[in-house]
Formats: sequence, C-alpha cells, structure tokens
Amino acid sequence: MGRTMRRWLLALGLLGSLTAHAGSPVWALHGEHNTVYLAGSVHLLRANDAALPAAFERAYAGSRALVMELDLGKLDQLEAGSWMMAHGTLPDGSSLRKAVGEERYRRVTAEADRLGLPMEAADRQTPWAIGLELLELQYMQLGFDPEQGVEQQLERRAQADGKPTSGLETVTEQLGVFETLSPEDQARFLDLVVTEMHEVESETQSVVAAWRTGDARKLAALLGDEYKSFPTLYRTLVTDRNRRWLPQIEKLLKDKDNYLVVVGALHLVGDGGLLELMRKDGFAAEALN
Repeated sequence: MGRTMRRWLLALGLLGSLTAHAGSPVWALHGEHNTVYLAGSVHLLRANDAALPAAFERAYAGSRALVMELDLGKLDQLEAGSWMMAHGTLPDGSSLRKAVGEERYRRVTAEADRLGLPMEAADRQTPWAIGLELLELQYMQLGFDPEQGVEQQLERRAQADGKPTSGLETVTEQLGVFETLSPEDQARFLDLVVTEMHEVESETQSVVAAWRTGDARKLAALLGDEYKSFPTLYRTLVTDRNRRWLPQIEKLLKDKDNYLVVVGALHLVGDGGLLELMRKDGFAAEALN
C-alpha cells in the first residue's frame, strides 16, 4: 500500500498520470474553427523549480482565454473558508476521536503535532477535512507552494494581459465531493494520508522531474493503475468530475476562439480520462511539443 498512497498524495496535491505514449503535458484538440489546448497541471511547485515546460507558453500565447478547474481570478477565499467551516466540521456532540477510533486518532495526533496543527481545533474536523489539512501542511513544509503552481502562474499572467479566465466548477462543487464519501471511506482516506506522508518528497521529486522533461514512460511507471486501489475515491475525485467537465470542454470546441484548459494531469488519461472521453466523442488529441 505504501507506493499506492504516495501516488494518491501526488494526485491530490500535485500531479496525475499520462499514458506511456504522451510526449507533452499539453494536448491540442481541434474544433471546426478553433483549437482547445488541454494541459495537465502540477498544482504546487517549489519556487526554485517553477518554470513551466515550453508547451505551456505556446498554448497560452495561442489562446484567447484561460479555463481552470476553479476560476482563481474570481476565487473568494473568505467564501471558501466559510464553506469549509460549515461542511468540514463535525456536528455538536461528536469529535474526530469518536469518529475514527482511539488508535487512528493517536496516529493523527502525532502527525498534527509534528506539523504544528493544534488538535483542539482538529478534533472538531471531519476525517476528510483533517486529511486535506495535514496533506497541505506537509507539502508546505517540503517547500511546495500553490502560488508557484501551474494555475497560479497562468492566472497571474492572464490578469496582467487582460485575458479572460473561467472555471469548470465552483469551490462548493470541488470540495463537496469529499462529503459524498461514506464515513468508512473518509476514515480510510485519513489513514492513507497519515501512513505515507513521510515518503512524499522523494516520489514527488521524481514525478515533477518526469513531468518537466516529458518522460511519460517514467510517469506511467511511477503512477500507473494503482490509483484504482481505492475505486470510490478515484471515481469521486476523477471520473465523475471528468464527466461533468466534458460537455463544457466540448462546447468550447464549437467556438471560433482558442482556449487553454488546465486541469490536474490525472484527469487527462486512463479509464474515464478526458482524452479517452473526448476520443469517444470524435475529438482526436495530439501532444503539443
């Protein structure tokens, strides 16, 4: 299970997978009158390793507008925080200790102490919410910063250039997927996060290096099909969202302008991946080198 969860951590916080035949993190889909560039994203990068692959420059320059999972240009942090408080908090009379059991709670407490998270606040959070918070703190401790991630870089550039931005989903839709997990799956998610947090850095470095050089075979070997070891989580976080996004992307292909669509790279490939779904609907994708 060790390698599997490290890969899940990458999927949730950083990067998904590409097929063994991909040569670029950016793909071009052609409509009758336009092109939609579909790019796989690394959501967090280190400041000293934040330069994007050249294909992003070509796709950005050739697009009228930028489309992301969330429209970061219009993201209301207060609204997002309020939503998390309302939905990531356990009901009165409950606690994380009661929800996950004494042994699991002990392990969570150890990780929270290491990362500087007071358990007084954490004890009121749902298992999925505390799992996400621990994961975020771990990446921050390792120096990975969402401000240096692909979307944040492109969004800042789009704002400076006056290029329109939009999102495929809202904060509520994105975070709300965790609420749909059963209590058992939420506890399992928390278990996996806690079990393998200490081994994130080395594998993250390998994945980012392979992504940057377009070494898709290496990415496939690192990430592969083991995501499906947790089918419910894979379906909730990836497949179901892909199907919700698909009509929006196909609508862009009926426009006259070009678009750059940036999503976590896990969403691009595999069973139920966007490239497969687009191909089934008659849209062939080519890697943009």
